[in-house]
Amino acid sequence: MGETAIKAARPGSRIRRPKTFASGRICCNDDCTVVLSRYNRADACYKHRPVVYPRIRGKFSDDE
Repeated sequence: MGETAIKAARPGSRIRRPKTFASGRICCNDDCTVVLSRYNRADACYKHRPVVYPRIRGKFSDDE
């Protein structure tokens, strides 16, 4: 009988690498000199990024 091997990986063991962006980027605000992280996809730092509110699901009730 021939020898055969089965290769397997544990579920969830193959984790995707995080997206990276160019290193050395600076905040898009003219007065700001903050160097952005290579994992930050935005063009601005935390201080200068526009406020974004999360989407709310469900219905608003008149009781509250």
